[in-house]
Amino acid sequence: MLIMCCVIRVFLFWNFWILDCKLFAYKTNVMGTLNMLGLAKRVGARFLLTSTSEVYGDPLEHPQKETYWGNVNPIGERSCYDEGKRTAETLAMDYHRGADVEVRIARIFNTYGPRMCFDDGRVVSNFVAQAIRKQPMTVYGDGKQTRSFQYVSDLVDGLVALMEGEHVGPFNLGNPGEFTMLELAEVVKETIDSSATIEFRPNTADDPHKRKPDISKAKELLNWEPKISLRVGLPLMVNDFRNRILNGDEGKGL
Repeated sequence: MLIMCCVIRVFLFWNFWILDCKLFAYKTNVMGTLNMLGLAKRVGARFLLTSTSEVYGDPLEHPQKETYWGNVNPIGERSCYDEGKRTAETLAMDYHRGADVEVRIARIFNTYGPRMCFDDGRVVSNFVAQAIRKQPMTVYGDGKQTRSFQYVSDLVDGLVALMEGEHVGPFNLGNPGEFTMLELAEVVKETIDSSATIEFRPNTADDPHKRKPDISKAKELLNWEPKISLRVGLPLMVNDFRNRILNGDEGKGL
């Protein structure tokens, strides 16, 4: 009976912890954005919303243009984050149209670089940290789902161009180079350890099958496009991760 009670308590704690994380993400995206838009209105500031490619959900359009409204499950396991970001974009545009707040909206695709947290759940940092630690790289599903990876300095350049320009957006900011998860794992192996292995696990719910930005709008209106390929940027990230892991700075990022 005691063991059963302990198991139930752990199960309930885990489920409530997951619920808290999801609600925190939604509240941050909605209430946090609402608060900051109110502040921008009061002080006359230009407001930057860093949205996400997740607003496209599991897209039926490929690559994704800013005019695509998305294919999002509103009641799925990822929906607190996805719909939170979509709501944040709605609030930004309503404040822009109704209260004359200057807003800029960036839809950021997968980004990587030095000083990331090792275990933040992002696929590039997961693979890199696992390979350096001599652990199997975790691939969810069959590994054929695709993502596009941009180096952090390219993203910064895009955000600066957006904020200094006169166009509201939204703008896709991402690198259109597309990789399957298995292809990404191979690039990590080439960079870190050719003997690194892969461990397959069941896929997560509502995981998008494809993700690739159409950046034509950013090229035309912001004069921006990414410059650093995955094979150039990844070693810079690996050097930082390797130094911190070998020095015992586990889990430390920005």
